[in-house]
Order: sequence, then C-alpha cells, then structure tokens
Amino acid sequence: MNEMKAASVNRAKLYQLVLFPFNNGATNVYYILTMNYIAYHANGVLGLALMFATTMVTVMRVFDAFTDPIIGMLIDKTSGKLGKFRPYIILGNGIMAVSAVILYFGTRMIPEDMMWLRYTGFVLMYMLYVIGYTFQTACTRSGQTVLTNDPKQRPLFTIFNTVASLVGMGLIQIVATVVGGKVGYGSEAFFNFVIPLAIILSAVLTLLAVIGIWEKDRPEYFGIAGEKKEKVKLKEYADILVKNKELRMLMLAGGSTKLAFSIATNASVACMLYASMMGNYSGLYLPIYIICYAASVPFFLLSVRTAQKKGQKAALAQYTRVALICYVGVLALLLFWKEGSVLTTLSLSHLNLYTILFILCYAVGYGAYYSTADMPIPMVADCSDYETYRSGKYVPGIMGTLFSLVDKLVSSLGSTVVGIAVMVIGIQKLPDTNTPYMEGMKWVVIVLFCIIPMIAWVLTLYAMHRYSLSGDRMREIQEVNAARKQAVSEGMDIEEAMEKWKTMEDLEEKK
Repeated sequence: MNEMKAASVNRAKLYQLVLFPFNNGATNVYYILTMNYIAYHANGVLGLALMFATTMVTVMRVFDAFTDPIIGMLIDKTSGKLGKFRPYIILGNGIMAVSAVILYFGTRMIPEDMMWLRYTGFVLMYMLYVIGYTFQTACTRSGQTVLTNDPKQRPLFTIFNTVASLVGMGLIQIVATVVGGKVGYGSEAFFNFVIPLAIILSAVLTLLAVIGIWEKDRPEYFGIAGEKKEKVKLKEYADILVKNKELRMLMLAGGSTKLAFSIATNASVACMLYASMMGNYSGLYLPIYIICYAASVPFFLLSVRTAQKKGQKAALAQYTRVALICYVGVLALLLFWKEGSVLTTLSLSHLNLYTILFILCYAVGYGAYYSTADMPIPMVADCSDYETYRSGKYVPGIMGTLFSLVDKLVSSLGSTVVGIAVMVIGIQKLPDTNTPYMEGMKWVVIVLFCIIPMIAWVLTLYAMHRYSLSGDRMREIQEVNAARKQAVSEGMDIEEAMEKWKTMEDLEEKK
C-alpha cells in the first residue's frame, strides 16, 4: 500500500514551483493593460466612442467563446518533442507581443479622417491578442497537472503564483500609476512608456515559466494513459460541464470574485474614490495599494497552512468570510462619507479616525481576499485530476480553457460595468485624476467598490459549500488514478482499470 501511495504522488522541485507560475505573471501584465487601460487608449488616443471602448473588452469574449474550445483541444491533442504546454506558452506570448505593438502604436498612425479603419484595426488586433492570451493562460491552468499532484504542494502554487503575478501585474500597475498621474492615462506618452516595458517584462517572465515546466512537460506525467493521444471532440466540453459538478462550482467561485476584482480595482473607480471624492489621488492610491499588498503577506502564510492541513476548499472559504466581514466596515465608512467634510476624508498626512478605520478594514479585507484570489487556479488542476478519475480522460486543455473562458468573460465585464455606471450619472469620458466630484458618484463608488465584491464572496461561499474536493478526497483520487495508471502501463485496458479500481477499498483489496 505504501508503494502505491508513493507512486501516486508526483512532486515538483522547488525551482519548478517558483518558476512556472511566472507564466501567469506574464499574462497578467497584459491583463492589467486590457482591463484598466485599453479603453483609455481607444477613447483618449484613437478617439473611438466611449461606449465602444468600454464594451469591446466584453464583446471580444464572445469571440473567445469560439477560440477557447479549439485551443483547449489543440493542447490536449499535442504531445511532441517540445511537450504539450511549452509550444503554446511561447506561441501565445509572441502573438500578444506582436498584437500589442500594432494595437497601441500602429492604429494611431491611421489618419483621423479614416476613423472606420481605426475601428477595424483596433478590433482585428484585439482579436489576435485574445488568441495569444488564450494560448498562454490555458497552459497556466492545465500545466499544473504535470507539475505536481501532491495535495501539500499544490497550495504552495498559490503563494508562488501570487508572487509571480505581483512581479508582473504589480510592477506594471505601479509604473502605470506613476506615469498616468503625470501625463494622463489617455495620452500617447503614457502608452509610449508602458507598452514596451510590458512586452519586455512579459517575455522575460515567459522564459522563466518555460524553464520551470521543462522537465515535467513529458508523456509520463500525462494522465493515466501516458503517451496515448486523447481523441478530443467539441462535445467533451458539454459533457464535462454537465457531469463535473466540482468544475462548475469552481467556475462560479473563481468567476464571481474575478468579476468583482476587475470592477473594484478598475482605474476609473480608483480615480473617483481617491481623486474626486477624497481629493488626493497621488497621496492615497499608491500608498494604500502598497499597504493592502503588505497586509496580504500574513494571510498568504495562513491560507497555505490551512490548505495543506484541511485542503484548498477550506482555505478559500475561510478567508473569503474574513474579507466579507471586513468589507461590511468599508461599506459603512463610505456610506458615512460627506462631500467637503474633513472628518470623513481620507488623509495619510493628517491621520484621522476615519482614515485609520478605512485602512484597517480595507487592508485586512483585501489582504484576506488577495491571499486566496489565485487559489482557484491550482484547484483547476484538482478538478482535472477528478475528471481523469471520473472519466479516465486526461484533458487539462479543456479543463483549463473552460475555466479560463468563464474567468475572462466575467472579468471583461468589468470595464463595461464601469463604463455604464459612469454614463448613468452623466460622465461622458472615463474619469481620471482631474475629474471633479459630481452628484451620484458616491453611490457609484459604493456599488462598484464594495457591494459587487460582497455579492461575489457570498456566491463563492455558496460554491465552496457544494464543492467536494477536500484534501482527503484528493488524496484518495490520486491513489486510485495511480493504481489505474500502473495497470494500464502493464497492459490492462483503461476501461477495465477504471472498473477495477474506484475507491480506497478497492486498493486495500489489491494489497
């Protein structure tokens, strides 16, 4: 039995756990550009209509609905000399780099009297970018299945993934905040500086990720059948969605929180809160941003410890509750805010009770949430292993693109929701650091910054209540899969192995 347990565990080396998550960091560089600033480029630089600029992020996800299944099947059918994942990681990043150059620099060279061509070029390059993004993000989720299946190691992926994301996303966000505060988010100067930096940074992070997965991107780590290529069809997507409840619940949890995050952290929301309402964007946004990230550090350690002891499901639910409770305080403080009142204005230079309470509630809540924000990513690997256990099929590409599609669809709604919200109160241009406070802005900020995240966390808690892949359950699944894999390698048919070993009791009988 001990030999069976040992065979069931595929552990990663430390450098692999550290480096491969940089694949997510590489794509998050472009994610920040798309979610926060592409609308500024479309509206401010190219002169495209505001509604067009804010809704295109969402519209492009309809295109994603067609490309994601195809890309997922390509990954699952691939098993060449370069592996299953490495070719698509490199290809995806290359496509994004090329599309970014044309999208942000090429389109502005089109004369203003040919606006139809600007619209066309913007859409086409955006479509190309989406294809590249899908190739690379799908590999982040599916590649974890070969990296490690150890229930004690997979939670560590969350820490390293967050660190990797901070290197990419955090650096771009900080640079963009500083540059945007000086030259404006909707200026050519802003994109002239940020885009080349983003391309170089993402390429370097991609290289590190490829090094991290190099040794594990081999057939012996591909599910039960190893070198056998899966015969994947489009109908597999529907079958998995119907029969894999665990993936559905994870998609609900990950999708709802991703939507909330993309809305609450949108640059326009930050401008309305810190500049228009509080009157000091440069003195508040970046310092509070850094404080919140610092507050997440102890929660990362606690959440990983909880995940290793009780499973990732327990950790995600526990710290989501903490975030929800803290945001009740943030909501109350914003409800008490009054225009022109010194008592309810945030100030780090002249601390008051309002500022202290806001930072305390917001930092702890954000820290608790952020420590688990990326936890659904390694949990996709658990769902993929469960699918292998359930059906015998190793289809990490399908699993990754299913989760990725929902993730991208809901996160893309962020810009659209913000755009509609500001238009409702009469703002015809995306808010920036110079936008004055106006009637209705307080309630827009409360809804976007607080209420939507709180609703998302309630949905997450509901999903985790119905999600069954606890730590103990995953250990059983890995051991059963290992027994089947060994039998298949010795000549047994997959169907026979699936029927022979279903539970831990079956493994005990074999012993």
